[in-house]
Amino acid sequence: MRGSVPGLLTPYPLGPMLPAYLQEDQFAMRWVAGFDDALAPIVSVLDCIDAYVDPYLAPDDFPPWLAGWVGAMQDENWPASRQRRAIATAVVLHRGRGTVAGLVAQLELATGGTVELFGGGGVTWSREPDTAAPDVPPALHLRITVPDPSLVDPAAVHAVVDAAKPAHLPHTIEVIGQ
Repeated sequence: MRGSVPGLLTPYPLGPMLPAYLQEDQFAMRWVAGFDDALAPIVSVLDCIDAYVDPYLAPDDFPPWLAGWVGAMQDENWPASRQRRAIATAVVLHRGRGTVAGLVAQLELATGGTVELFGGGGVTWSREPDTAAPDVPPALHLRITVPDPSLVDPAAVHAVVDAAKPAHLPHTIEVIGQ
């Protein structure tokens, strides 16, 4: 929680900004100094705002707020370093959404492992019209290699895959150890 910081000085005290006749009044100077104490944390935050919106530098209570800004996937069970990395890479991941590379990148972030993708959506192309569709049914198989498979939540992995793949495409997931 942000609040007052004992002994924090403001770089912009209000007393010297008062007209000269008020600077000679000791009561006015003490009264304005009270505002300096109250405004010092606000000025400090505004002077350091770039650190607050950088996921790697932000205070520990800010990453969930930043994740909402950029639509980053988050899991409270992830280590803080992975949560911060998810925020930092959210824009790149959104750019790759719906692609094979995007799905692999999202799964690697979510699991911390290496992802191999097999199969596809059953699409083809041809220079000839009326070419027959591929005879292989569309399917997607994902092999995820992690140090400890017991730490991977299958429901979370299926949720990431369901959100990123085409809806008509069935998938299977295999999680193996290194």
